[in-house]
Amino acid sequence: MLRLAEGAAITMDHGAGEDGPAELSGPQVVGAHPARGPAGLAKFHAPEIVFGPGSLAELGHCTLRVGARRPFLVTDPGLIEAGWVDEAIGHLRLAGLAPVVWHGVTPNPKDHEIQSAFERYCESGSDVIVGLGGGSCIDAAKGVAILSGNGGRILGYEGVDKVVHPIPPTVMVPSTSGTGADVSQFAVVTDTSQHVKITIISRTLVPEISVIDPRLLTTMPDLLNAATGLDALTHGIEAFVSKAHNPLTDNHALQAVGLITRNLLRTQLKPREARARTAMAQGSLEAGMAFTNAILGATHAMSHQVGGLLDAPHGVVNGVLLPHVIRFNAAREPERFVPLAAAAGIDTEGLPGLEAAHLLADRARQLADEVGVPRGLAGLGVTEDKIPTLARTTMKDACLATNPRQARVEDIEALFRAAL
Repeated sequence: MLRLAEGAAITMDHGAGEDGPAELSGPQVVGAHPARGPAGLAKFHAPEIVFGPGSLAELGHCTLRVGARRPFLVTDPGLIEAGWVDEAIGHLRLAGLAPVVWHGVTPNPKDHEIQSAFERYCESGSDVIVGLGGGSCIDAAKGVAILSGNGGRILGYEGVDKVVHPIPPTVMVPSTSGTGADVSQFAVVTDTSQHVKITIISRTLVPEISVIDPRLLTTMPDLLNAATGLDALTHGIEAFVSKAHNPLTDNHALQAVGLITRNLLRTQLKPREARARTAMAQGSLEAGMAFTNAILGATHAMSHQVGGLLDAPHGVVNGVLLPHVIRFNAAREPERFVPLAAAAGIDTEGLPGLEAAHLLADRARQLADEVGVPRGLAGLGVTEDKIPTLARTTMKDACLATNPRQARVEDIEALFRAAL
């Protein structure tokens, strides 16, 4: 869409006429809300992407290009121990930069951790923010950027488009193959007083550059590898059936599902094999690009609540919930799951949609079994008495808005019970 003046835009007519396929028309001046477009318009947000083994060497140049002099590197002790932080600092210094390191992130980043990181950011006189690590490090880095540009407290930005002022440039380096945080407009933060996770969604949170080096994936512990891989699988499936999907997100979602189902187990069995690691890095990337534009669904809305209440691993919770949510959603629109089942390697020739969807749910559960994820939420500490609270907070999660089937609180409670 090309802006002409306040309230006016150039658009193209993609409607089909009575006599045949749609034809492209010439420019038209129309009154249009800037956040909306004509039917069929697809928006697609993505950062600049540097991808491939050894790409961490580009970090200094990438950070310099977006204006850094004193970059603020957000990471965690595990990445320091694995040696990746030293390598990253070396590349930043080779580019003439003076990095400041903050490593106080824990899994499921907490509101007070982000506040502490922001205070250190301000004290250090830093500029560009670099997130090196899994989704927790990257979400924490985004949190620092939000507070730097907008002030206040991080929990005040829950919801959609609450980040209204520009934020410092961000460069992200993922060390897991699953969260998609390095390409997404999402940040998820734990509210430690209410024991829930909040979701922040804003176009400003899409990083300027994502540097994806599959080498970093080789030092993940097995459980983290399994959890993040199942998270990426959930991203692909939920993005494809989301109410906000479009042809651009569909292609990335299907490609992601195929790459992940073919390669996740192999990365558990042969963690240093370059081919499988690169395939999982690409699968995570494509799933991330799909879900940041199509948003997600009930699996994530529910998973956020379990993670917030029990500090449970997000991807593991997704792996438990996903088969149940697939079956729930497929009862309304089963045919949408057929291409997903085919992408997952299921022979869908002649299969009714509902049967294909159930086979996909079985395949997701089989993969979770193969990589060692518990079969039920009870194994993660969820008990019957917690279900009403989990269901109530799920109903407030932004991800539920794009679930393909409307869910009442009673439906969410039933899904939690089925997943126990």
